[in-house]
Amino acid sequence: MSAATPDRIETTALLAQQWSAITALVAGADEQRWRTPSPLPGWTVFDVVAHMIGTESMLLGEKPPASDDLDVAALAHVRNETAEFNETWVRGLRPLTGARLLERFTEVTDTRRAALAAMDDPAWAAETPSPIGLVSYGRFMRVRLFDCWMHELDIADAFGAHVEEGGRRGELAFAEFAASLPRVVVKRGGAPSGSRIRFELTGPLARTLDIAVDGRASYVDGFDEAPTVGIRLDSGLLVRLGGGRVDAETRLTEIEFTGDTDLGTRLVCNLAFTI
Repeated sequence: MSAATPDRIETTALLAQQWSAITALVAGADEQRWRTPSPLPGWTVFDVVAHMIGTESMLLGEKPPASDDLDVAALAHVRNETAEFNETWVRGLRPLTGARLLERFTEVTDTRRAALAAMDDPAWAAETPSPIGLVSYGRFMRVRLFDCWMHELDIADAFGAHVEEGGRRGELAFAEFAASLPRVVVKRGGAPSGSRIRFELTGPLARTLDIAVDGRASYVDGFDEAPTVGIRLDSGLLVRLGGGRVDAETRLTEIEFTGDTDLGTRLVCNLAFTI
């Protein structure tokens, strides 16, 4: 959960594996399956892949294709400038068939693989703008891994398919997710100062996350006394709550609370923070 620049060789290899996993998930889908609604409002599986093409194309210096004259900012699911950028790419690629979209995804990710392979350590460590602010290029690529990993889950959930959520790809992607969790429990969940919050995760990314709130929230190695609230849930459910993919109120029976249940319920109902 460190903000340090991730290892270049490992991160680029895992990102390449992530793109391959997405390719395998959608390979062979017919046109109807490509247009399956995803957990993301307003987007189908096709649109999710189009969005990833758009981001990787932007990193190669490309501009979005021409689309209709619709003001994307007026769409209900478009809430900020980043979402406007994403929607412009999605709408520009929608006229393609699913098969052609997959070809585009393969083309752009192959080009990105080559660009990352050619990058040296100084370039990897150089500061660059990203969705989380000015960070090293390497940290930005960990954000990209997290984003693409989440979108693999989106596609799998849309298809009703099972994918491996753990492993090293999941570990590194989850590290990016977890880096934001202390801030979220205070800013969105309203955890009061003095709170001791324990997330006990089961499932493919099982672990215990202890967060202490003392003015600001941060991870700690444990508590000297009982947590204010303990929240036990599957790791997959946690990341889907943080991604705004599911409604916590419909999944409360899958979450166990100890201690201050009211605080725990408020926290899990206010976890969504990704763009």
